[in-house]
Amino acid sequence: MRRPIDLTQIDHVFAAKPLLIGGQAMAYYQLRAAGDDSDFVVSAADYEGLAARYPQHKRDLFGDLGVSIGEFEFWRSILLFDYAALSVGAVEAERYHVVSLAKLLFLKALALPDAKAERDLRLVVQKIHAIQYSKDPPPPRVIFGS
Repeated sequence: MRRPIDLTQIDHVFAAKPLLIGGQAMAYYQLRAAGDDSDFVVSAADYEGLAARYPQHKRDLFGDLGVSIGEFEFWRSILLFDYAALSVGAVEAERYHVVSLAKLLFLKALALPDAKAERDLRLVVQKIHAIQYSKDPPPPRVIFGS
């Protein structure tokens, strides 16, 4: 369901672990299969470093600045929310962080009325319900992060 993510092929030393969002984050939470790419939000310093190293791969999507390198997209912000805002409560992985379920829900809600975002939003809500209303619900950090 989830593909391995190998950031070692990127010629950049990250100052802060990139924050995994999008389809790979959905797959991390076992909500749906991931697509072919891996989307990350990175710190401003990391964006500047990536943009300088890969200037031909820079993107601007309604004010969100990013760098697309092969199967990876590194964004300075998503819907103008930056790394500091979106990384709160993130789950620690070896080379990156995974956006919390609460922030994933937030991002999917902001992306409405996109049909894919709406389907993803419903999947995140179902997952939160399953966690929260299970016989022995885990502590809130499972949804909101540490």
